[in-house]
Amino acid sequence: MPGPETIAPPPEFQDSHAILGRNIRAVRDSLGLSRETVAERAGIPADYLGEIERGEKWPALWRLRAIARALDVPTARFFEFEGERTDDAGPVAQLRATLNKRSREEQNQALRVVKALFDH
Repeated sequence: MPGPETIAPPPEFQDSHAILGRNIRAVRDSLGLSRETVAERAGIPADYLGEIERGEKWPALWRLRAIARALDVPTARFFEFEGERTDDAGPVAQLRATLNKRSREEQNQALRVVKALFDH
C-alpha cells in the first residue's frame, strides 16, 4: 500500500500548495513586510519562505504557526481556499501595515494615542 506522500491529490485539490502560498504572501504584502523580515521573525530561511509562497514547498504545521505568529494573524487565515478574501484592506490591516513600518517608540506612541481616544 502506498504511503500518504505518494498518493496524488484529486484534481480539485492540486492547487492547494499554491493557494496556501498566495494566502501567506497576501497577508505579508498587506502588512507591508518583506520576506526577509517575516522569515527572521518566524525563524526560517527567507528562501524557504519564498518557496512556500510560490507553492513549491508544503511546510510543517509548526512552521505555519511560526509564520502566522510572525505576521500576527491566526494560522487559519492561510487556509481560506474557497475564494475567501485574505487581502483585507480594512482599517485594522491598514493601521497594522502603517505601524509595522515605524520604530518601536513610534508604535508605543500610537498605542498611547489610541488608548487615549477610546479608554473612557
